[in-house]
Amino acid sequence: MKKPHHSSVSAGLTRRERQIMDILYRRGRATAGDVLDDLPGNPHDSTVRTQLRVLEEKGHVGHEIDGLRFVYMPAVPRRAARKSALQHLVDTFFDGSAEQVVAAVLGGGGSRLPKDELDRIAELVAKARKEGAK
Repeated sequence: MKKPHHSSVSAGLTRRERQIMDILYRRGRATAGDVLDDLPGNPHDSTVRTQLRVLEEKGHVGHEIDGLRFVYMPAVPRRAARKSALQHLVDTFFDGSAEQVVAAVLGGGGSRLPKDELDRIAELVAKARKEGAK
C-alpha cells in the first residue's frame, strides 16, 4: 500500500469527499468504478479518480495495485476517524462539553430511545464513574 503524505484525520473534507470516505469505510476496499457506482448523482469518472488522489494526498486514503486496477481503502482505521470526527463535533457545536452532547441526545429525542438503549447508556455512565474514581 502506498504511504499517504500525512495522516491527519481532522483535515477538512468536502461533502463529496465525505461521501467517498463513507463508501470506502462501508466497503473496506473499492476501485474508482465501485466508488462511482455508489455515489449519488452522476459524477464523471475522471472527477472521482481526481478526488481519490486528493484524498490520498490528504492522508485519508491509500491504494494497492491489483493487476491493472488501483484498489483504494481508508488509510485511517474507522475507529480513529470516528473519534476524531466526534471530537470535532463536540468541540464545534457543544463547546467541548460531553454533558451538552448527552443533554442534546436525551433532551429532544431521549424519551423515544428504547429502554434497553437507555439502560446501556446508564451502564456506560456507571463504568465511567467507577474508572474515574480509581
